[in-house]
Amino acid sequence: MEEVDNIIIHTFRQIGCDIEEDVVSLRQFSTELIIKATVRCLKIIDDSTSLPLTLPPGMSARFRMGTDLANALVSLGYKGEMGYQTFLYSNEADIRRVLMFLVEKLPKDTAVTSDEPLGKSALLSRSIAACIADQIQTPWLPPCCKKRGIRWRTPKQWNREGASGAHLYHSVAVTVPSGLDDLSRKIPKEVKSYYSKALPLVSQQPPRHEDTAASLLETNAAEVTAAQEWETEWNSVGLQSRLTQQEYKARKKERLQKKIATQLQQDVQKAEAGGVTAAGGAADLLQFLSNFSDKTPGKQQGKGSRFTHTSKLQFAQDDDKAISQMGIGEGVPKADTEEEQRQKREDEQQGLRDQLTQLTNQMDGLELDMKKFTAGIQQMEEQKNLEERSSEEKNDAYRVKKRTMDLLPDAENNIAKLQGVVESSAQRLVSLAKQWEKHRAPLIDEYRTLKEQNANKESESLKKLEDIQELRDRMKEVVDETRGKEELHKQLVSEYERMTKDVNRSAYTRRILEIVANIKKQKHEIQKVLVDTKTLQKEINHMSGKLDRTFTVTDELIFKDARKDESVRKAYKYLAALHENFDQLIKTVEDTGSIVREIRDLEDQIETESNKKTIANLQKITADYKEMKKENATLIAKVKGK
Repeated sequence: MEEVDNIIIHTFRQIGCDIEEDVVSLRQFSTELIIKATVRCLKIIDDSTSLPLTLPPGMSARFRMGTDLANALVSLGYKGEMGYQTFLYSNEADIRRVLMFLVEKLPKDTAVTSDEPLGKSALLSRSIAACIADQIQTPWLPPCCKKRGIRWRTPKQWNREGASGAHLYHSVAVTVPSGLDDLSRKIPKEVKSYYSKALPLVSQQPPRHEDTAASLLETNAAEVTAAQEWETEWNSVGLQSRLTQQEYKARKKERLQKKIATQLQQDVQKAEAGGVTAAGGAADLLQFLSNFSDKTPGKQQGKGSRFTHTSKLQFAQDDDKAISQMGIGEGVPKADTEEEQRQKREDEQQGLRDQLTQLTNQMDGLELDMKKFTAGIQQMEEQKNLEERSSEEKNDAYRVKKRTMDLLPDAENNIAKLQGVVESSAQRLVSLAKQWEKHRAPLIDEYRTLKEQNANKESESLKKLEDIQELRDRMKEVVDETRGKEELHKQLVSEYERMTKDVNRSAYTRRILEIVANIKKQKHEIQKVLVDTKTLQKEINHMSGKLDRTFTVTDELIFKDARKDESVRKAYKYLAALHENFDQLIKTVEDTGSIVREIRDLEDQIETESNKKTIANLQKITADYKEMKKENATLIAKVKGK
């Protein structure tokens, strides 16, 4: 694992991760360093990745970032278990798998190999060169337009970047003479006099001289945009109206003025409903509307609808009544008060509302009558179709009865004729049946034969269809496999073309050879230990057998003399006790060996569990939980305060 960790750390240092020199294992990686390395690899693999390189301060934002990293790795094709806990509460084995996956996914042209590992100075020089190259390739921008990097506050400080003549973009509205370039258009003398004498120059209209260019650019852009919008509207809507440009503009202007007048009338009605204090302002607004509608230029003298003519006629009658009441030849008419004018307008509006209600009721009645007439017409058509069918049936019955009645005067002869016709028809049917039987038997045999042949052909055709389907499926599989191999070939060719041909691979080759040598050395040591174990086991078995045989021989010899001599009998007892003690000693040694093996297994398990950082992760989870509770309490206090 040390070699794998060295390769991963070396790769991260090459892609720009700031890893200390004393970090030699993934076990020494902190959560921030893991997040930074993962995000840096994701940005190199996919340029559209917009994740930050550092952890946010809030716990919810950290969980969200961990989930985003997990989703990004899953989208790249990572097959293992993945979640926010993989990064926030890291495990050495899981992190090693994730980082190995990212290193394998890195583009080949980013892995720059060298004969010696890079130090801090080399990495610093490389980062400075990359930063200068990026600055050379990026276009120049004024300091005020920059979103990143150094932004000077005052124009005096812009001299540091060679932008001493730059200013903030600020435009004001300027007035430019219009229509002077069109000789066919007549301009009033007053307008010409205003342009020549009163209107200041464009360079003098902005309050600051620096705003002149920005103001001219803004005015020109507005005029160009307005011209383009008018051209688009005229080509799309104006030409379809079959009007001239002047008529179309006049109609559009009249429509806008009507909308404004309608909106103002609604505001007046709301003001009148609001109270008496707004009556004076509403009356002034109505007076303005009347003047506004009277002075509307370019009115279209269209044909109009019946309701429009009725409204105009009503207004004309009301105006005639008002003139007759005022008395034209009786001197100066008496002006009405504001309340009388308002009362007249309300009466006029009420009359119009009544008339509108009456016309609406009449239209509803006419529509109801039309629906009734339409339903009656459909009902009459259905009844007509039924009568025609019944008439046809009755005509057929009439024809049959008429023929029967024609045959009644000479009934006996007609009955005899009918019997003769029936008998001849029966004999003819019998002869036809006999002839049909003669033809029917060979036809049935031929039909059965053809049916069997057809069934055999159908079975053969089904088999052929199945074979054809299998061949087609096989062809599809071969085509898909061929396409996959072609795509893989193209990808490998493109990667090969992107790779630099003069790359020195001695470092990786040396590392690979060292790893292979270490593996061979470990295998040799393992084999040596196995041989020693087998040899020791053989010696133990040999000594155990020798001990058993020696004890058996000694036991027989001493047992023979133990009957005669008391001292020999004691020696036999001591021999039996000694043998029993040695058996217990051997058993104790074996138990000790098994206990030592169990201790080693437990130590390995303890080391594995310690690598998982269970206690540290538990403490971290507890601290994060307390932080989450604090954030939730703060948010609840803010919500309650609002």
